[in-house]
Amino acid sequence: MNFKLYVYSIILFLVSFQIHAQEDSISVNKETYVKGNGTTLLLAVPHIGIETTVGKKFSYQFDVMASFWNSIDGLPYKFGIATSELRYHFKKRFQGIYAGAHVAGTTFKIAKNFRVRDFEYQQGLGYMVGSTIGFQKKLKGKWMIDVFIGGGWHQGFYKGYHIDTGERLEGATKYNKSGEWLPYRGGVMLAYKIN
Repeated sequence: MNFKLYVYSIILFLVSFQIHAQEDSISVNKETYVKGNGTTLLLAVPHIGIETTVGKKFSYQFDVMASFWNSIDGLPYKFGIATSELRYHFKKRFQGIYAGAHVAGTTFKIAKNFRVRDFEYQQGLGYMVGSTIGFQKKLKGKWMIDVFIGGGWHQGFYKGYHIDTGERLEGATKYNKSGEWLPYRGGVMLAYKIN
């Protein structure tokens, strides 16, 4: 699937969601969960979010993830991602399989290739457009578990630097550009219902 078709599909999904959500909003019990990703926490990369009801079979999640690692083997691995995602629940909201479409903004200071050890890093910002598939199960009380994986297109705008000298490495006058398909979301989130 080419990038434009992918973006148009997500826009169509969001527009149809808005129409459907307006029809459903009268008869829906609202639920809201705060969440934390246990998988990324094991890597000391916090990933927290909030998910709330927006329709009979729809929910909306906003989450942020950040790495504060100034150095991994002498190279930086710092990034921040803020994601806005609309989710469709196939059977029951917050129970079972769901699919989501999202957009995200990123900022990063990261070495792309740790194996080469060329002491280069890239610093910049970007955006992501993608999708998620997941499974949610309510636990005892107000607790829920959310297992998910996702990815999509990341478009980055960055400048490359040498780690020791700080001098610019590529010949681009402003920002270099790089776009690629990536798996960039996933884990196991533990959620607590706040209403």
